Formats: sequence, structure tokens, C-alpha cells
Amino acid sequence: MKVIRYAIILMLLATTTGLRAQEDSSAPKKRVSYHFHFYAPAKPRTGYITAGGNGPLLSFANVDKAGEHVRNIPRFTVFFNVGTNYNYDFTNNFGIFSGLNIKNIGLITKPNDSVKLKQRVYTLGVPLGLKFGNMRNGFFFFMGGEYDLAFNYKEKFFLHGDKKSKFNEWFSDRTPLLMPSVFAGFRFSPGFGLKVQYYLNDFYNKDYTQTVNGVKEQPYKDLKAKMMFVTLSYNFGVRWETDRYHKRHHDKYRKGTKVIIEKKTVTD
Repeated sequence: MKVIRYAIILMLLATTTGLRAQEDSSAPKKRVSYHFHFYAPAKPRTGYITAGGNGPLLSFANVDKAGEHVRNIPRFTVFFNVGTNYNYDFTNNFGIFSGLNIKNIGLITKPNDSVKLKQRVYTLGVPLGLKFGNMRNGFFFFMGGEYDLAFNYKEKFFLHGDKKSKFNEWFSDRTPLLMPSVFAGFRFSPGFGLKVQYYLNDFYNKDYTQTVNGVKEQPYKDLKAKMMFVTLSYNFGVRWETDRYHKRHHDKYRKGTKVIIEKKTVTD
């Protein structure tokens, strides 16, 4: 009788467990996963590409006409300034870089209280520079030179605050085609920095000639404009974000690499 009693108890337990398993199988399941994010520049003596170039630009100009100062105001622009850098670090404290940068540069002049003239060019620039300091995640300086190719000119004319005309030209003769410059700056975190850039030649092409009412004239012959700008967000950081990449490229990680662990809970 005891055997039969134990058998009945075991059958009841098995049935209860089976029912509970069926109930549990229909309930939502939760899975927990962990994602590892790595941040570090490449090892010395390796090349790497980073997003970079220029962020918001604040431009200044020294403008005069026939030796007399022409009033102008600083020009601020966010669009369209983008770029990328190719970096090569010889050591943790010294490297070089080049790249491609698209910039929106120009000036705003106000010859009198009634007239305002906005002039700008889009340029494609190739910098070549040095950087020295703490390349990995600290403070460092950079400096160098850049050649810009001016590929689009735009002008807006305002009278008493009202826009009277505007036009743009591709590869215009109103400005020099090539615009050399020098720059210097510093980086104080992987994504933030400050750069000052000064253009060596004049913004205007003094030899530009146009015909107005059948008469040829050179509107920029007596104009002189030297430009410089200040920009933020000159980025030299580089980021890898998967542990799979880390396993394949373990030699690119160095002591002190930052590791961020992210916990994710997924409900099926």
C-alpha cells in the first residue's frame, strides 16, 4: 500500500510541475545582456582616421578701402562645417595629421548705416599639422597650415535692413581660388577643443573685373580684407565599441583604456 501511495504522490507532483511549466512557458521571458564599450586612441606608430575638422565658426576681418577702415561685424555660422582627419602618432606625446575640411567662411561689412553686405565662400581645405601633448585622453596642442580651394561664392545685399539682392557663383573670380592659412589650437578632452585660423592672402581678388552698363570696373581693386576665425570641436578621438572588435584587434588596446559596461534587459 505504501508503494501505491508513493506512486500516486509522485504522479501528482509530476502533473503539478508539468502544469506549472506550461504556465511559465507562456509568460514573458526576460534576458539580461552586458555590452562592453572601449575607448582609446590607436597605439603609437599606427595610422587612424577620426571625425574632426571645424565646428561652429566665429569669423573676424580687418577691412579697409583705399587705406580707410570699413566697418564690419563678426560673422557666426554653424552650417556647413565638416571634416575628417588622418592621424599618425609617433609616440604617446607627438603626432602628425592631415585630412579634408569643408568650411563656410566669409565676412559682413557695413559701409554706412543703410547698407550691409554679406559675402561668403565654401572651401575645401587640406590641413597638415603637428600635435604634441597627451594624445590618449589629456591636454595637447596642435598647429599647422592649410590650403583651401574656394568652390562656391555667395553674396547678399541689404538696404535699410531689407534684402535687395542675392546670388551665388561656382568657382567665382571674386575671391582667390586658393586660400592658404595657418592655424593653432588645443584639445582638452577627446571631443572638445579650440582652434584659431588666419588666412594669409586677401579675401577679395583685386584683379576681378566686371562690366556694368557697358563700363568695365574693378570693384575690389582698393579693398583689402584679412580674415581669421575661431572654431570649437576639433576632434582627434577614436572609438571602438564592441568586444568582438576588441578580441580581433587586442593589440590596439593599451593600459588605461576606458571600459564602459552597459546592462540591457530585453523582454521576449
